[in-house]
Amino acid sequence: MKTTLDLPDALVKQVKLRAVQDGQKLKDAVADLRRKGLAVATEAEPEAPIPVVTKDKETGLPVFECKHAAAPDAAMTPERVAEVLLGQEVEWHHDAGR
Repeated sequence: MKTTLDLPDALVKQVKLRAVQDGQKLKDAVADLRRKGLAVATEAEPEAPIPVVTKDKETGLPVFECKHAAAPDAAMTPERVAEVLLGQEVEWHHDAGR
């Protein structure tokens, strides 16, 4: 299957060098490295429980029930939600100005 990827130049150079060192074509080197990366990621990830999604009776908004409580610094308080949304908005404006 053919696909197009937009990769950083430095990464492409590293993969090309590795392909030459291993006597591989670039496409084969990319496939091998991706397979290895996926295998490591799969081994490192514990099986995540399926979240339970319900609706809040008052607002009708979805509620995601988690198995474990969030750490105090990771809890999604109204202040934390506002911080995340503000950060996204700043990023969008920054990206639009490029």
